[in-house]
Amino acid sequence: MTSQTATFDVRAIRDRLTTKLNQELILTFSLIVLTVVTTSINSRFVSSGNLSDMLANSAYIAIAAIGMSMVIISGNIDISVGSLIGLLATIAGKIATDGDFPLWMAYVVPVIVGALAGAVNGFLVAYLGIPAIVVTLGMMSVLKGGLILWTSGRWIYDLPSGFKLAQWDLLGIPVPVLLMIFLAIAFALWMRYSNTGRAIYAVGGNAEAARLAGISKRRTLMTIFILHGVTTGIASLLFATKFNTIQSTVPPGVEMFIISASVISRPGPKPKDTRPMVMWSSCAMRLATTSGL
Repeated sequence: MTSQTATFDVRAIRDRLTTKLNQELILTFSLIVLTVVTTSINSRFVSSGNLSDMLANSAYIAIAAIGMSMVIISGNIDISVGSLIGLLATIAGKIATDGDFPLWMAYVVPVIVGALAGAVNGFLVAYLGIPAIVVTLGMMSVLKGGLILWTSGRWIYDLPSGFKLAQWDLLGIPVPVLLMIFLAIAFALWMRYSNTGRAIYAVGGNAEAARLAGISKRRTLMTIFILHGVTTGIASLLFATKFNTIQSTVPPGVEMFIISASVISRPGPKPKDTRPMVMWSSCAMRLATTSGL
């Protein structure tokens, strides 16, 4: 009996490792094939400038996917993230170009508003028991409609030189890439080793067992959605400062890219399943495909 149990454990571990490696190998192999094929058609695809641009342009998606991964791990979803990025980017641009406000507010206010929007979603999901997809679908409509009414689709021009976060470099490395790496590693470590981070996995894996263990599902869900709003706010700053103008509209389809980056990274029911490298690879895959086309 002991021998059979040991054999079963070895097989289970082997199958799990094989699944993880297969997924990462498939992403890596696909990225390599795409790079080789595109380079054979256009050699400028692998130029340092183009590769740097692809990494920098994927940073805001990866950062938003960090918060989305927490939401998905908890057993929920947020389809309003794209609309929120559009609104927060517009808020940041309006403040940056308005001489009545100090420039630092253009960086801080979108993050605070993002956290407030996440708190509203979290409250409706955690305390009123409304399904997350219903809540965020309604929030998406409100944000999208409100943005159109507020701006009438007018673009924001003449951004000040101090409001170009996504265009800055540090030691030759784009700031968005450094910010993406830092936040992904920080959140992965926090979710794996902190009590609150591990509570996210407990609630998503078995909410009743988590309750019996003394973990508050409501408080955990509120924390998740607020942090998701914070990462969305940071992502919106990178989106707003990519160019010298801001389109006062919702970026089309961006929520699907963010959700797919989170799902492809397969955030599992245990802290050790957190794999930011897969998330980065999926974002790079999307940008490489776009750039290649």
